[in-house]
Formats: sequence, structure tokens, C-alpha cells
Amino acid sequence: MPEALKGGVIAIGNFDGVHRGHRGVLDAALEVAKRNNVPACVLTFEPHPRTWFRPEHPVFRLTPSAMKAELLESLGFDAMIEQRFDGDFAGNSASAFIEEFLGRDLAASHVITGYDFHFGKQRQGTPEMLAKEGKGAGFDVTLIEAIRDENSEVISSSRIRAALNDGEVALANGLLGYGFRLRGTVIEGKKLGRELGFPTANISLPAETTIAYGIYAVRVTRKNGDRHDGVASYGRRPTFENGEALFETFLFDFSDDLYGEEITVYLHSKLRDELKFDSADDLVEQMKIDDNEARQFLQGLPANAGLWPQYSQALDG
Repeated sequence: MPEALKGGVIAIGNFDGVHRGHRGVLDAALEVAKRNNVPACVLTFEPHPRTWFRPEHPVFRLTPSAMKAELLESLGFDAMIEQRFDGDFAGNSASAFIEEFLGRDLAASHVITGYDFHFGKQRQGTPEMLAKEGKGAGFDVTLIEAIRDENSEVISSSRIRAALNDGEVALANGLLGYGFRLRGTVIEGKKLGRELGFPTANISLPAETTIAYGIYAVRVTRKNGDRHDGVASYGRRPTFENGEALFETFLFDFSDDLYGEEITVYLHSKLRDELKFDSADDLVEQMKIDDNEARQFLQGLPANAGLWPQYSQALDG
């Protein structure tokens, strides 16, 4: 642990999505760190433990590692400690995790995590054990209850993934507290969109991505900060090939070359399911309808819709 980070507050969790359900732990960590004038750090794990234990069913990551670090930094954290999750680490006893890892290696002064956090070999470590033995390892412990939504349902990453899988973009964004976004480098496709009069910026998504196939109203942010409205298609292009899933975005009133550029695509609404058409002409007619519907929907949104952060609390006043 770098000397500058020793004695800091450490928030523990996967924090995939850095969503409203994580706010209790993250805000508490920032508040304690500010009060004690010590660094605020986040401890997370890579790969996701569920992916390591069940590699045949990898977890769809709402926020890949780099994006997660970016969001945490914007909240005010000084560091994200990404612990490699492998057989050796999973085999550590619960006591070793507390005494050697948190106390000795990370030199924590205060640990904050969820009320249901389990750790160590075979998940033998409990929140109560962490609170009891943490004192002896040199740090205080705060356990945070689950954050619930307006309907008293727990906000979780799994619930957000399920909403995206069902095409419920508004629900997913409401649970996140900001607009769900995808990030990738624009690649060359087969230029089918260009031939149909709708040239697209294409990005390939990880195989474990489980957002619903369909047509979306989106906004795109470029590396230079420029933002553009558009309509996107995610799926396998069943009218032509039923090939590998690809995310294709048509930007309105745009003509620049984006090949090789990293873009961030914010999903604002799912307009319809992916469909197979009898002909290219039928598809083009539907694409014109999609274009118009997306334009109308996005025109009604404020310019900062979906931008991070959307947290209701402002720790700095």
C-alpha cells in the first residue's frame, strides 16, 4: 500500500454499476474520510468472484474496471484498490483477510461495507466477525443496510442487469441514478447501414453482455467532449445475416470519421425489438420511423440527461 494511502477509509464491495444501491457504503466512506482527514479508498475484486467461481456463466459488467474507477474518482475517492480474485485469494481464511490483508497490507483505519458482506474461504467470514475482529486488527467497522427504491425494493446490480435484459431502460437508469452507458472503440463493419442510407458507428460488446436486442434512442459522447443524438441497433441483423451481435449507432446530422475512436453511448429508451424484415426496402422504411421517433424522444430530454453523477447528496455542500 502506498504510504500516502495508509490509514485510510476503505469501502469494500464489487460496486458494479456504482449505482444508488451502493450510495450508502460509498457516501459513508467519503464522510468518515473527510471527517478524519484521511484517504478514501475503494476495495474491489477482479474478475468478479461469481465469474471466477462459474466461468461458464461470466457476469455482465455494468461498469468495466476502467469505467468504475472513473466514476469513483469523480465522487471523490483517492484510489480504487483492485484485488485479483483467484484461487489463492479465495482460499484465504476469514481471519487472514481481516488481520493480514485489511489490517497489515492495506493498513486500513476504518472499513465500511454492506450488512451482508461475507468473505474468506467458503464465505466463512460474516459482517459480525469483521466488526468484532477488526478492532484487534487496528480498524473500525461500519456496516450499512441495503438501500431501497421508492417501492421498498432493494437496489442491486443484479436487478439492473435484469432490467436491461428486459429492455426496461428507464427502470435501469432510475436504479443506477444516471444513464446506463456502453463504451467501445469504433470498428469497421460490413457497411450495410451505409448502403441503406444510415451509416453507423459500430462497437463490439463483450459476449456476456445481456442488454435486450432492439432499437434504442441514444446519446453519444466523443473523447473530445462533443455529444450527439442518435438511434442505435443492438442485435444480429436478422434481415441480412443473423451474425455476431453488434451495437450500431446512427448519429443524426453527423459526417465525421469515427473509426478507431473510443465513444460512450448512453441508452435513454428502447424503441422496439429487433425484427426480421422481408426486404431491405421494408427495413429502410422502418429505420426512417425509428429515426423520427428517436429524434422526437431525445428532443424532449434536457441536455444533461443521464450524465454522471446524479447523486442526491452533495458531501461538499
